[in-house]
Amino acid sequence: MPFPWLSAAILVPIAASLLIPFVPDRGDGRSVRWYALGVTLVTFLLTVGGYLNGYDPAVEGLQLVERHSWLPELGLAWSVGADGLSMPLILLTSFITALAALAAWPVSFKPKLFYFLLLAMDGGQIAVFAVQDMLLFFLAWELELIPVYLLLAIWGGKKRQYAATKFILYTAGSSLFILLAALAMGFYGGGTPSFEYTVLAAKGFPVTFQLLCYGALLIAFGVKLPIVPLHTWLPDAHGEATAPVHMLLAGILLKMGGYALLRFNVQLLPVGHASFAPLLVVLGVVNIIYAALTSFAQRNLKRKIAYSSISHMGFVLIGIGSFSALGTSGAMLQMVSHGLIGASLFFLVGATYDRTHTLQLDEMGGVGQKMRKMFALWTVCCLASLALPGMSGFVSELMVFVGFATSEAYSLVFRVVICVLAAIGVILTPIYLLSMLREIFFGKENADLAAHTHLVDAEPREIYVISCLLVPIIGIGLYPRLLTDSYRASIEALVQREEQARSSRLAPSASVLRAPVPAAAADWNGALLRAPSLA
Repeated sequence: MPFPWLSAAILVPIAASLLIPFVPDRGDGRSVRWYALGVTLVTFLLTVGGYLNGYDPAVEGLQLVERHSWLPELGLAWSVGADGLSMPLILLTSFITALAALAAWPVSFKPKLFYFLLLAMDGGQIAVFAVQDMLLFFLAWELELIPVYLLLAIWGGKKRQYAATKFILYTAGSSLFILLAALAMGFYGGGTPSFEYTVLAAKGFPVTFQLLCYGALLIAFGVKLPIVPLHTWLPDAHGEATAPVHMLLAGILLKMGGYALLRFNVQLLPVGHASFAPLLVVLGVVNIIYAALTSFAQRNLKRKIAYSSISHMGFVLIGIGSFSALGTSGAMLQMVSHGLIGASLFFLVGATYDRTHTLQLDEMGGVGQKMRKMFALWTVCCLASLALPGMSGFVSELMVFVGFATSEAYSLVFRVVICVLAAIGVILTPIYLLSMLREIFFGKENADLAAHTHLVDAEPREIYVISCLLVPIIGIGLYPRLLTDSYRASIEALVQREEQARSSRLAPSASVLRAPVPAAAADWNGALLRAPSLA
């Protein structure tokens, strides 16, 4: 019997979190933080072990599959597995969480509770990507909400209660749509209900049913991604969170929304996706431009980076709606790339705040002479975020651009308009990021900050965390196949399923003469989607 890599990666951190109260500690958190770091490293090694010993990137289907009956009366089973859509994000989750545990080293207030929540969140987030049962997915999705809420409400800033409450209202409220869609899909067709992805994919839901479920799931996952105008919880959450929680929010939490769109909306509801795809593309452009412009107006460092994250996730939406293997692959790469870059930027925000005790750009300035190493780290991470060639962000955004521009699913005019608008966002990004660097590290020195002796430069622990994030950022930027080969087969199979659904959606019924169909008459998005000519 093969080793249960995925089940172990899910259950080890959850079980270890339950043992934290018994870890000997004098109240300063010294012992428990080493314990938590060790558990997260073991979890990371388990995910790496699963990738090296049981995962074949050339196979498009599920691997590392484990299935055990749980509640057969409800059709609920412990079913886990990994394919190209989930394996890269499972590795990203365990990697970022291990670094977040190291970033949380200075935490001294209720350290046992903090690391308990961190470990529980680790297992819950890996479960979101690994489970292959929609009802079990809903339970894992809900499990990770509770630790995030408590991490915000207890260790956040002055407005932490407001930010935590807004987070839970948005995310828990939208989760109801997941439950409703899961129940509808699981019980559809009668008989014994089943919520496993393979069973749901084979049911062949009718068009109207797919459209309703797609709309419900788009709302739920749009909150988590987030999609404008469902995004307002994110700047507030980032504005009050601590550095390790920032890393988990930006590095992992947002990627859950993008993954779920690919897994459910695209893979299980392909006909619904054929109708909604143009809307995803338009929403992606709105994300890119609106969030980039809003970032300009932010004088709070955390909120500026938070809106930058929303802008970058717009490329994920465009890639998912591109009907192109290259564009969809770019969306997948963008999720991993932004997870690494976003985690690095927010870690630096926390490190800078620890020294300056302010987040207002107007109160900073001229600290570059005293924090030269910190300035170097900030500069490299900002260059990665603005998609400098040679870094992962450049490759992912370029793949999305080229994939969408060459997609045959859309008219030429629509493709040109979308690419031009998205390019505006690409131009805006270096402007607000480089101006942010100038305001923090250059200009007139703030007299109050100059008088502080705590403006020490980057510590070895901080340099190590950023170095660990920069290695894959630069590695993927120089040789993208390090990552793209791990999901190429799954993406190609997914896009092929998309194309088949688009063709069937736009094709005439069997009773109609087999003749070319006017694009405008196909459906609501017929003016954008090009109807195939039938011989």
